[in-house]
Order: sequence, then C-alpha cells, then structure tokens
Amino acid sequence: MSNRASSQTDEPGAGHAFPLLYNVVYCSRAADGIDDAAVQRIIETSRRSNPAQGITGLLVFGSGVFFQWLEGPRDNVTQLMANLTKDPRHKDVVSLSAVEEVRERLFPDWDMELVNGEDIRDVLVDAMETAKDANNVEALKLLIAELDAGQLGGLGQPA
Repeated sequence: MSNRASSQTDEPGAGHAFPLLYNVVYCSRAADGIDDAAVQRIIETSRRSNPAQGITGLLVFGSGVFFQWLEGPRDNVTQLMANLTKDPRHKDVVSLSAVEEVRERLFPDWDMELVNGEDIRDVLVDAMETAKDANNVEALKLLIAELDAGQLGGLGQPA
C-alpha cells in the first residue's frame, strides 16, 4: 500500500514542469560490525523496496559513515527516514536538509546506488553539471563545499 497522497504526484506535467519532490539528506555513523557485505544487503533491499514508493537517491559509505540523499513523495520519504532512524545499523543520524519543492530529480535513474566515499565529490559534481533546476545546482554546490571543508564526517577522504 502506498502512502502517496493524490496532491503529491511524482509525475511530470501535473501542472508544473517538474514534479513536487521531498528530499532528505542525512549522515549517520555505521554501527559496529557493519561491513561491505552488510552495506550491499542494504542496497539490495533498497533496490527492491524504493522504486514502488517512488524513491530514488544516492547512498555513500566510507570511513564508517553513511551519507544519503533520498528524493520522492513526502509521505514515503518521511516513512523511510523514520525507519532508518530506528535501524540498528545506523547511529548518530543527523539530518543535513529536508526540503519539499517542485523540481527535477537529482538522481532520476538511480533506484539506489552505492558510491564509495572517495568518489562522492565526482558524483555530486556530475549531478550539478546536469541539473537544470537552479535550486538543485545551489544545493549541490553547498554539499560540495561542505565536503571540501571536511564537514561531512570523513566522506571524500581516503580510508
């Protein structure tokens, strides 16, 4: 059963050039014992569950830190975040941003991809270069600046 409200369409052309999307960006620390195999299981579960909920995004894991961008219908993303904050594989979940706006998806073809921490800057730059929406470009510039300043918990740094 979908939590999608009829006013929260995720289809282009529903009165706007871009759909109404809710996005959440967060970081968390991996609990003890989380290894590459556990992260791969998270990705596999996400690939099965998120498309039915209209959720796309990006998961970065490096140096024991998760960094994730989720986008989709507000109710669905909110429910997923509630589940993540209760997930024992995460600790110290910190929300970096939560915004609902009419805009293009930053990761439209990514049902959920895992990117190594060392590669996150390249992914964010690529997303910024292809973004058509000025708000997305500014959000990505801010994330890149925070990454370059070392404010994202060791992401982008060699392990």
